[in-house]
Amino acid sequence: MADSTALNFALIIGSTRPNRFADVPARWIAEAAAERSDFTLEILDLRDWPLPFFDQPTSPARAGGDYSNPAVARWRDRVREFDGFIATAAEYNHGPTAVLKNALDTAYTEWNKKPIGFVGYGGVGGARAVEQLRMVAVELQMAPVMRAVHIGLEPSLGVMLHGKALDDYPYLAESRTAMFDQLVWWGSALKGAREAAALAEAIAA
Repeated sequence: MADSTALNFALIIGSTRPNRFADVPARWIAEAAAERSDFTLEILDLRDWPLPFFDQPTSPARAGGDYSNPAVARWRDRVREFDGFIATAAEYNHGPTAVLKNALDTAYTEWNKKPIGFVGYGGVGGARAVEQLRMVAVELQMAPVMRAVHIGLEPSLGVMLHGKALDDYPYLAESRTAMFDQLVWWGSALKGAREAAALAEAIAA
């Protein structure tokens, strides 16, 4: 159970297909996160957030947090609440899902100066999708952490066809712990920096 000073992270489930694999790593991440005392984890399932494909009259980077579409405004307000993020990242055609990329594109300032980690699966453990998402995160002024979880073909088939669990693969659990640790470090550092900047701005106003 997290203490009162714990960071608040969100797990974004980045696939909306009816037979998606994403639920498996999402549950696995959430179960391990529940054992941590240094952060809490809430789930943002993109099935529950039917965002339009980007249709705003101006870039979110220039909108100043003002979004005309109510669904986008609700997403912005939810994203703002968190100190960092984890996203499940399916890989299709060497890239991430369109719905996840769109969810990132739909906001801007709400992502700024926060860490993000990735749980990839698919071809080569989703590594190419995660690589692209890291570049997107940098453009959003986020801090993508170095460690990620990459669920390759063998563990994926083991889970889907042979009754295995992701915890049957110790290297995946080790990567999950390392990702958590790095998210906490960066989450704490960046939260402190955001609060200091907000205080300085308030004093100067």
